[in-house]
Amino acid sequence: MNKVKGALPMIAFAFAAFAAFAFSPKQTSSEQWGQDNGVWYNATNMTPGVDYVCDSEIESHCLYDSPDPDRNPITPGEDKAFVKLP
Repeated sequence: MNKVKGALPMIAFAFAAFAAFAFSPKQTSSEQWGQDNGVWYNATNMTPGVDYVCDSEIESHCLYDSPDPDRNPITPGEDKAFVKLP
């Protein structure tokens, strides 16, 4: 019984370490991408209204977290389309 009592702090520490990694938030993407006429633009350092605009368009998204096929919209319910300004 004393062996089990002595191991309890180590078991609690191992569980706390597991929980810290298992329940920590995922790293968020800091890049923003927009597609205009089939071309992907990295909009991370672009200025909205100067370099691009997000025009209203049904069933479309302005900015994504990557240009990859498994991309996710940054603001899912916005219904706007990315338009690169000249």
